[in-house]
Amino acid sequence: MRGAQARSQLTEAKTGQNALPRNTDCLIRDPKAVETASSKQLYTDAERERRDASKWTLVQGILAPVQFVIFLASLGLVLRYLATGDGMWLADASIVAKTLALYTIMVTGAIWEKDVFGQYLFVPAFFWEDVFSMLVLALHTAYLVMLFAGLGSAEHRMYIALAAYLAYVINAGQFLLKLRAARLEAPKARPTGELAVQG
Repeated sequence: MRGAQARSQLTEAKTGQNALPRNTDCLIRDPKAVETASSKQLYTDAERERRDASKWTLVQGILAPVQFVIFLASLGLVLRYLATGDGMWLADASIVAKTLALYTIMVTGAIWEKDVFGQYLFVPAFFWEDVFSMLVLALHTAYLVMLFAGLGSAEHRMYIALAAYLAYVINAGQFLLKLRAARLEAPKARPTGELAVQG
């Protein structure tokens, strides 16, 4: 009886030992796990190649700092007007320039997304950035409507502009974080020795 029990326990122990590697192997080779890890990447290899080859990548790289410089100058003029009451025309002109720069970068950015990802806006990799960009766009447009339709006072326009600028800074921060993520996931250059062996 005890011999049969011992054989049964030995059989169970072997079964457990055999089951553990098989289960571990399933976890390691689970295609869903691999797919989940890959889906966290900002770009696929093909999208990264299209990004690097697209002329719109350079356009975005130029327009982004240009818009930021216009923003800084305009912010100073708006705050000057609110503090002193002087320079309303310059403040308004600077906000119009900032808004035109925003429209330009939005249009070219949509073309860039089409070039790289295959659709104009709201691609998964930049979905929330694009959603917040719509708020930025709406606030800038609200300012233009107030300016050209003569709605509200100059101070009200300036406060709308400041709200638009705050949204713009947050949105720019979103894109800077994505730029950092893209750089971190960029494939590292292989060592010279590895290239020599594979070549």
